Amino acid sequence: MVTFEFINQQKNNMKKIVLILCALAMTTFGFAQEKVNFQADIANRNGDVIYIKDNKNVIIKEIKIDNNGLFSDKFEVKDGFYLMFDGQEYAQLFLKSGFDLKLKMDAKLFDETLSFTGKGSEENNFLAQQAISNEVFGTENFAKDKDAFYLVFDAKKKADFEKLEKGDFDANFKAQVKKNMTQEFFGMQMEYKSSQALKNVVGKVAATFDYENHAGGKTKLTDLEGKYVYIDVWATWCGPCRGEIPFLQKIEEKYHDKKIAFVSISVDEDKDHEKWKKFVTDKSLGGIQLFADKNWNSDFITAFGINSIPRFILIDPKGVVLSADELRPSDPKLQEKLNSLLN
Repeated sequence: MVTFEFINQQKNNMKKIVLILCALAMTTFGFAQEKVNFQADIANRNGDVIYIKDNKNVIIKEIKIDNNGLFSDKFEVKDGFYLMFDGQEYAQLFLKSGFDLKLKMDAKLFDETLSFTGKGSEENNFLAQQAISNEVFGTENFAKDKDAFYLVFDAKKKADFEKLEKGDFDANFKAQVKKNMTQEFFGMQMEYKSSQALKNVVGKVAATFDYENHAGGKTKLTDLEGKYVYIDVWATWCGPCRGEIPFLQKIEEKYHDKKIAFVSISVDEDKDHEKWKKFVTDKSLGGIQLFADKNWNSDFITAFGINSIPRFILIDPKGVVLSADELRPSDPKLQEKLNSLLN
């Protein structure tokens, strides 16, 4: 059975992929800086300032709301791709010198209502429509079997590239978007494979592992039977993984005498084994610190379709998977869930 929780999870995962791909694919072209007019009329806005960020995540412009309730400014840009943030919500923009761009949307339905007029609207409406199309595609099709998925996937890929080719767009925009779309479609395939793995493992006995323990010896998943097991799949090079460590340490401390084991599995490569050992020691990492035998290709890792980290997994005392993509330690709702299970 495909649950609403599963569908919603895929929607959130697609938004993560889109943001990651935007960050990877955004670029600016080396032309002389000239000014662009930008105006935004946002209903139910998330704040009184919107931020325009470049491909290095640097804020290039803060646009404050004016007396008419609009965000309006004229500023210099290098032609290229940017991200506009209203609170935590974001949209990708293509800005070019001489553009006179007007944005209108309702922040409560951010992606669904994003609409542009004025010079530069053709390119930016294409980006907005592509973003919502990709998100909807994921939520509607990631639960399908392989043949059904690739039937609609191939059709969408063909139609999207044809739409780009036929559009009356800036030449540099068209060339870069073609590259971006190739990455996006690859990301969809990876997310589909991951979603299938998630669907197939929840409610079933988890794949086991037998990994080196930083404290000495080796640890199997079966050694932890009788306890809930909260697993953090991470690596020393992963910034978001390291960002979760302080939150994980607080949770480990809070539940140290409860019927739950906290396990961190590193997927660092073998060449970084000593780096992992030193990192665990230097950072005084708690819980059970393990090193996967074949990093990304370890049986446990592939069984869960893990292709990005951090990934958190929750297993019950009988070894059955409760969640293959659990809440992060930084999410306050995680403690609510653990409390309900342990009580």
